Amino acid sequence: MTEFAARLERVAQNQEVFKSFGRGVERETLRYHQDGHLATTPHPVELGSAYANNWITTDFSESLLEFITPVSSTISTLTAQLEDIHHFTQTKLGDEKMWPLSMPCYVGSEDDINLAQYGSSNSGKMKTLYREGLKHRYGSLMQIISGVHFNFSFPESFWDQLFGEQSEEDRQDSKSEAYFGLIRNYYRFGWLIPYFFGASPALCGSFIQGRETNLPFESIGGTLYLPHATSLRLSDLGYTNSAQSALKIGFNSLDEYLEGLNKAIRTPSPEFAEIGVKVEGEYRQLNSNVLQIENELYAPIRPKRVAKSGEKPSEALARGGVEYIEVRSLDVNPYSAIGINEDQVRFLDLFLTWAALTESEPMDHCEQACWRENWNKVIVEGRKHGLELQIGCKGEILTLQNWAKRVFVELTQIAEKMDAANGGNEYQAVCYKLLSWIDNPEQTISGQLLEDTKRFGGLGKVGCEFGKEYRQQHLGHQYRLYSESEMEQEVERSRIAQAEVEAADKQSFDEFLEEYFAYLKA
Repeated sequence: MTEFAARLERVAQNQEVFKSFGRGVERETLRYHQDGHLATTPHPVELGSAYANNWITTDFSESLLEFITPVSSTISTLTAQLEDIHHFTQTKLGDEKMWPLSMPCYVGSEDDINLAQYGSSNSGKMKTLYREGLKHRYGSLMQIISGVHFNFSFPESFWDQLFGEQSEEDRQDSKSEAYFGLIRNYYRFGWLIPYFFGASPALCGSFIQGRETNLPFESIGGTLYLPHATSLRLSDLGYTNSAQSALKIGFNSLDEYLEGLNKAIRTPSPEFAEIGVKVEGEYRQLNSNVLQIENELYAPIRPKRVAKSGEKPSEALARGGVEYIEVRSLDVNPYSAIGINEDQVRFLDLFLTWAALTESEPMDHCEQACWRENWNKVIVEGRKHGLELQIGCKGEILTLQNWAKRVFVELTQIAEKMDAANGGNEYQAVCYKLLSWIDNPEQTISGQLLEDTKRFGGLGKVGCEFGKEYRQQHLGHQYRLYSESEMEQEVERSRIAQAEVEAADKQSFDEFLEEYFAYLKA
């Protein structure tokens, strides 16, 4: 019996393990007008305070909505939360709609992209200034690409089965170690996610105006596409950060990761220093380091812990270890009104469980370069027949199809256990469906979307057509979990919470920043 099989047997002895995953979703979507143009109106006041609303906020821009679900343990609860939040939001948008694609709708110029505003408190102004820094560093267009983030944790029963009885301190260390093992395997094999679910094989031609690219784009009207691309959102054209490519942040342990992260937020950038920090009395960025704050680190997956008030993400991790992981490689699914569907969630359950249970060797910088190359290949030409990938610097070279089928042998074994625990055969059905996608790349989401882009005559037309349909779906939706009054209560609570923070401020903004970044001088 392999080590993987032994671990799976051990965990599966308690069926509750597979009924109790913690899951949450963060979904981004741009507000837009009838004609496909970006809405430049402020964040609707009817949605409450973007600073404090737990469910409905903004990301980079006033136009970029972000929906956040609380953690839940059933997939039906997760989708109900998202559907209810989308419904409530759409009822407050008037004629505006929610863009159903990762790549942006038509943007006249970068000046049309208004930075998200969070009120007059120091912490609210800092959030906006951080976005000002991103604008100066990378341009605003890159920042309004939408994605879906999937937060996932194993229940305590999973660790009980895997590790047996442990002291609290040992359990914390074991969990962190296991989550970092998962993260390394995610880097090795997580290209499966853009292969199956990538949904940005094309982009609006205006998106790359003035930007150099060696990619051999083809065109349909004003849309540029690559015939075998899966997720241009994850490519160098999308939300990646070349300034960060020199950072050597390791994933072999929590200590190694925190050491790399803490170095990155203290490393000066000559390039960003040229922007200036405070010029003629106006701030342009929080500081001129490679990362202004930890959140600027681009990563396809992140270790996370819920932070206490005033605590930085790294401080939370150092205090309590890894609590959950955040998967950041999902494009918005254009074939779902809420940007993600239940089959995707089931695949992520399977894949993340596999990544935690299968052997995970330490990863050196050479292997980090290797996984990046694999991901880039899959992102740009993942549907190309016979594409070869090498796992590890000295590892085997196989076709994407052969690697995927190897992984699916074990994913199918996990699916059997999950179905036995949950009843039905939904996990196995997902395996069989995606197995057929391995040999038939046109069935993947990027394959379907490229076909629709050609059929409709451009990406913008696809977005407008789907967006119109989803608007009607959202408006016609009946609450499944929340109620109108609960949503309105959260709106009101968020307004009060923001006002209280603003009233409590006693420092000037300069003093606030000085205190916040005192660690840079330590």
